[in-house]
Amino acid sequence: MTRYVQQRTSLFLSFLFLLFPSVFSQLSSNQANTMMNLCKLLNLSDSLWDATKDPCSWKGVRCSSGNSSVTGLFLPVFGLSNSNFLPVVCKIETLQALDLSNNRLSSISDEFINDCGRIDGLKLLNFSKNLLSGPLPAFNVFVGLESLDLSFNSLSGNVSLQVDGFHALKSLNLSSNMFTGPIPVNLRKSLMLEELQLSMNNFQGTVPQEIANYQNLKLIDLSANNIEGSVPTSIGNLTKLRILLLSDNKLSGEIPANISNITTLYRFAANQNKFGGTIPSGITRYLSFLDLSYNSLRGPIPTGLLSGSNLQLVDLSYNLLDGSLPANVSESLIRLRLGSNRLNGPIPPSFGTLDKLTYLELDNNSLTNEIPLQLRSCRSLALLNLAQNELTGPVPALLGNLGNLQVLKLQFNNLSGDIPLEITQLQLLSTLNISWNSLTGSIPSSISNLQRLAHLNLQGNNLQGPIPATINSMDTLLEVQLGQNQLSGTIPMMPVKLQIALNLSTNLFQGAIPETLSRLTDLEILDLSNNNLSGEIPESLTEMESLNQLILSNNQLSGVIPDFKHYVSLNASGNSRLKNNTATNTPQESPKKRRSVVVPVVVAVVAAVLAVGIVSIIVLSFSRRFLKVNDQQSQSEENLPPPQVIQGNLLTTNGIHRPSIDFTSAMEVAADPLNIELKTRFSTYYKATMPSGANYFVKKLNWSDKIFQLGSHNKFGQELEVLGKLSNSNVMTPLAYVLTVDSAYLFYEYAEKGTLFDVLHGKLGDTLDWASRYSIAVGVAQGLTFLHGCSSGPILLLDLSSRNILLKSLKEPLVGDIELHKVIDPTKSTGSLSTVAGSVGYIPPEYAYTMRVTMAGNVYSFGVVLLELLTGKPAVSEGTELAKWVFRNTTQQDRWDGILDFNISRTSPAVRSHMHAVLKIALSCVSVSTEARPKMKSVLRMILNAR
Repeated sequence: MTRYVQQRTSLFLSFLFLLFPSVFSQLSSNQANTMMNLCKLLNLSDSLWDATKDPCSWKGVRCSSGNSSVTGLFLPVFGLSNSNFLPVVCKIETLQALDLSNNRLSSISDEFINDCGRIDGLKLLNFSKNLLSGPLPAFNVFVGLESLDLSFNSLSGNVSLQVDGFHALKSLNLSSNMFTGPIPVNLRKSLMLEELQLSMNNFQGTVPQEIANYQNLKLIDLSANNIEGSVPTSIGNLTKLRILLLSDNKLSGEIPANISNITTLYRFAANQNKFGGTIPSGITRYLSFLDLSYNSLRGPIPTGLLSGSNLQLVDLSYNLLDGSLPANVSESLIRLRLGSNRLNGPIPPSFGTLDKLTYLELDNNSLTNEIPLQLRSCRSLALLNLAQNELTGPVPALLGNLGNLQVLKLQFNNLSGDIPLEITQLQLLSTLNISWNSLTGSIPSSISNLQRLAHLNLQGNNLQGPIPATINSMDTLLEVQLGQNQLSGTIPMMPVKLQIALNLSTNLFQGAIPETLSRLTDLEILDLSNNNLSGEIPESLTEMESLNQLILSNNQLSGVIPDFKHYVSLNASGNSRLKNNTATNTPQESPKKRRSVVVPVVVAVVAAVLAVGIVSIIVLSFSRRFLKVNDQQSQSEENLPPPQVIQGNLLTTNGIHRPSIDFTSAMEVAADPLNIELKTRFSTYYKATMPSGANYFVKKLNWSDKIFQLGSHNKFGQELEVLGKLSNSNVMTPLAYVLTVDSAYLFYEYAEKGTLFDVLHGKLGDTLDWASRYSIAVGVAQGLTFLHGCSSGPILLLDLSSRNILLKSLKEPLVGDIELHKVIDPTKSTGSLSTVAGSVGYIPPEYAYTMRVTMAGNVYSFGVVLLELLTGKPAVSEGTELAKWVFRNTTQQDRWDGILDFNISRTSPAVRSHMHAVLKIALSCVSVSTEARPKMKSVLRMILNAR
């Protein structure tokens, strides 16, 4: 058969030479024959490789001058999946570079290694971003190779003698694989090495002393591994080193002082480790970028640390640094992050000389005195975060000079006085948070000048007077938090695009609840509690399709409670003249909740601002569309036509489900908003009863916002086929799917009890005993452990929260939204990614700066779910994230009983002891340091052993 193919190929080439005598006149006959064989094996379209044209004109083919020989093949993103062409490539004896990155290749044959290894001129080999698995091949004969890139694959095992044969290697990139064992330093023959990239693996042990033998090293990236111990001082001998990345490991001890002697070093990152001691003086002498955040560094900031002439970025946040801020600061600084330390004293006036400074974050310290007026000179500032300090005095009116400011956070200080009118002139401002201070006066009517404002948070002050009617013109507002003030008058018309929350609680508002609030069809949370509102609850509020929480408690409302949709959490307690429509219309509040005067308010403010961008509202606007049900006609009670089906496939082999699922019936159900069963951040669930009588969830994903990374219906269907083969009793796996022109509908088993959030924080919260809560914790841990350990690679959850955990029974949880990791592509967003990366309260603190969804991040989110089960509180309560509240109240173990749900912990000493054991696990999961968090496999084991 092979001989037959060769004969046919030879005849074909002869035929081409007769018809096109000049086509292959430059290449040798051997290379022309090889290229034609490659063309046949790769089966590329004529637009890429046209067999009637000179191979040197083909896309990705590089030839020598005069086109006499092929010197390079650059075929990234060609959709290659079969490796059978690789041995043919090795017949190109003049090959210098082979780039096969961003394909779907799963293996590299020994034949390729042996044959291509003998090409002396081969200098570059790139197999990054493929599907390679198994151990690293032994590159024993690639004596001329200068660059090897196998990053972003699934290669595993130890790396030792496989890389011992290189003589000329300058760049080795094995990052983003699953390698284990010690850091490879056995490149004995390759002392020319300039770049060593081993990040995002499971390398263990210490940073080896031998790394200093490679005196030509310019880049070392060992970040995101499991490396322990101290950094050898010999690393300071690498006199050509430009970049040293040690982030996200378990390194400890002190940072070597002699790193400051490397004159070429301009970037040093050792964040997210366990470094202690003090910061070496002079370490920034030559640096441009320094990141030592998320460590345990102590002592004062060295006097000259911020004065380096080349400094552009310094991040020392989340350490134990104390003392005052250095007054001597480099004018070249662009970003300065010193938040979450123990710094005290005033902000030096010299900070006002930093005219290039774009981000200034000094939050969560003990800074005192007034905000210096000199900051008005920092005209490049886009972010100013001074929250959670002890600052006093007024909000400086001169901050209105910062024309580029987009985020202003001053919450949790002791600021007083009026809101300066000058602040309302900041045309680019998207976030204004001056909550929990002692501001007085009124909200200026000129606030409507802030036409780009998305988040307005003024709660917890002493503001008086009415809400300016001009607020209705602020079309970009997504969130308004005005609770805990002394505002009065009636509620004005609000911006129709409000989405996250409208919180007017604990004020002095009077009159009726405006009918105009029903215009806010995208709003999720409406809190009007603790006011003097009277009259009836408008029936029109039931038309707010996206509403999840409605809090009307402690007013003077009367009449009959309208029939809200069952997924709306309604609290109307404390209104003595208010009556239920039916006995089952509104769940009775527990005595514990009825006594509560201050209703928990979910604050959807992003935990931090991304390191590489400025918070904008674009992603929020996009992501919110996922929660919208196409309700433009639903308010008039008209039936929408069923979506037009492009493709529908069954995924399950289960004999029970296959005959029961009826696509036509399901699409009819999904056309009617009255069939909505529940909502999550990215999906809308419909309850579909099939002709057989079986119930299913039909989950709608919105296709129209261009966040689907796969780019076609067929590819999305292929990914769902893979997910449909998963089998775990605690994971919601799709049974079938339907693709329409602009949406995707997934079919799941019906979960009778709804979401964990509804059960835990709704009418069943007080009756969900510890046995049930513990069983739920075990089930979710089992499901998440299964997803992280999938053989084809870990499945990460973009939004793990109690709203995405469904319950088949009060002891059987299902982890949902597992397909989002194949659907959502956060990189296509231009603003804040936190709305994609999770729900507020569950987002790990490192996400805003690492911009990576990780297994450690999933562990953090699971830890928050554990805290919900233990405390009975939601992830955000009374303006505070649950994890932060728990940390503040667990510094002493004898106070742990105070944070547990008393209705549960009082059951027996045995239950309380068991809850304490699970609380220890939860605290380790929500650790600020990613490395301090256990893997999910260990979490599951600890929960099962927590007796």
